[in-house]
Amino acid sequence: MVQTETLKEYAERLKLYGLRENAERVIHEAQINTPTYLEFLTGILGQEVERRQKNELERRVKQAKLLKNSNLDNFDFKYSCGITRPQMKQLRELIWMEQCYNIILMGPSGTGKSFIASGLVADAVQKGYKGFFITMEDLVDILRTKDMISSSLSAYNRLLKAHLIAIDDVMMFPLKPEEATSFFNLINHLHEQCSLIITTNKSPREWAGNANDEVLVTALLDRLLYHCQVIKLEGNSYRMENRREIFSE
Repeated sequence: MVQTETLKEYAERLKLYGLRENAERVIHEAQINTPTYLEFLTGILGQEVERRQKNELERRVKQAKLLKNSNLDNFDFKYSCGITRPQMKQLRELIWMEQCYNIILMGPSGTGKSFIASGLVADAVQKGYKGFFITMEDLVDILRTKDMISSSLSAYNRLLKAHLIAIDDVMMFPLKPEEATSFFNLINHLHEQCSLIITTNKSPREWAGNANDEVLVTALLDRLLYHCQVIKLEGNSYRMENRREIFSE
């Protein structure tokens, strides 16, 4: 028992928390299976690596702020025209991220823009990338308050270190001049360092109106479109086609 407690203490100091929590079980299994010293040590370290990888994945998924059920395996192509199964497969391979390509998903509400964006971020996170899904409204709030609120500054710094950021509903609402400038500065900083997925139901011409600055929007689009795949989605609204009511007929 003394040696077991000493083992737990050493595991605690070395941050081998899996071994600390399962010391009795590990010792009991070793006594039964009688592995070699090398097998025993490799097994312990292997379990720690798996535990840390699992925890790291869970942390990245939580921080990514994904939409519920962001699994592109479930994408229903019959409700959205503009992207084929082979194209979706190619996007999910994420090779475009290696060259910091951007994706712009354009189309009316309900055609799958947000689902595709969140699903691609989910794929990236599963493969070890740092990815985030954020609405334009939440992003503007972060940009506006990052110099006053520590949580906003932390969120902003995470975005600066991201491999992939999906910004949902860009230019849906008008921006104040200072907000438009802050948004441009972020995109300019991320240019060719991070891949972006933009979802919007507004044309680039309408962007200028919402930002009230044609020169700034032109510079913004210049950076977004430099290496970019524009996907125009059409079709019926999935939400409207599958809407539910409280009262039955």
